[in-house]
Amino acid sequence: MAKSHRGGGALQNTDEHRRWFLRTACVVSALTVFAGQGGAGEKVVPPADATVMTAGELHALYNDQTWVWSDGAGRMQSDGRRFVAWAGSGASATWAEGRWTITSSGRLCFKARWHSSSGSHPAKTCFAHKRRRGEIYQRKEPTGDWYIFKHAVSEEGDEFKKLTDKDLVSPVLETVRSQLREKSPATSQPATE
Repeated sequence: MAKSHRGGGALQNTDEHRRWFLRTACVVSALTVFAGQGGAGEKVVPPADATVMTAGELHALYNDQTWVWSDGAGRMQSDGRRFVAWAGSGASATWAEGRWTITSSGRLCFKARWHSSSGSHPAKTCFAHKRRRGEIYQRKEPTGDWYIFKHAVSEEGDEFKKLTDKDLVSPVLETVRSQLREKSPATSQPATE
């Protein structure tokens, strides 16, 4: 195999082009998983007196919770702040393993290595949070629109309703990993960052 060219020039050969394409595909699939999040509700502007959620508030909201997505789920485990997820099925199946972090500036971030049949690549996705009088506002960073994540009196369409304390990831994760190993054993092995 040829050595990777990290300069600003063109890719040296088709192997490098293939690796670049595979890394890009992994990042795109990881970002696609979160694309549905951060836009679930009506666009709003948080009131001027809305305050940034604290790390403690975010911990209480997300610790040991599974966030259910349209075609998968992500689990924020308490132990080591481990983050695991799966999305898609068949040829478009992906899985992730990494960490979830929270900050005193109202941020929840997922930093994980996403794996697909075409390879693996690290990705980081963050959400900002504010609160006011029982309502929680959220937006995907850096440019997502604010929306009401949780109304003061929870409503049916609240993204908050997609959080559950049930582990809906672990039972599916090994199946997805196995399916990907069967398709491409060399690319589904954990990679270092």
